[in-house]
Amino acid sequence: QVQLVESGGGSVQAGGSLRLSCAASGRTFSSYVMGWFRQAPGKERECVAAIRWSSGTTYYADSVKGRFTISRDNAKNTVYLQMNNLKPEDTAVYYCAATNRAIAIVTPPKLYNYWGQGTQVTVSS
Repeated sequence: QVQLVESGGGSVQAGGSLRLSCAASGRTFSSYVMGWFRQAPGKERECVAAIRWSSGTTYYADSVKGRFTISRDNAKNTVYLQMNNLKPEDTAVYYCAATNRAIAIVTPPKLYNYWGQGTQVTVSS
């Protein structure tokens, strides 16, 4: 059974940094695409970053490009999202997700079949 457990959320001031972690278990994830999504109140869930586990190929939403970095640690089966220069508009619940339904990086939430429980990130101005 696939399990994704996020950690690292919290409250920071604008300009600050946080690192989210997603510990993955239950499968070998080398053929998976891993994504970080966020959902703010009243807004749709959006993919902010994704990574192909096998190749390390990454994707970033325009809104976070240059500020967020996604990475994975094969030994720890963990995916990270380093978030720098945080802005109030980054405030949301952040979710880790995994999919084995695609070879290339995909961004629609409906294409991801495993989800973590989410972790709150709050950025104050």
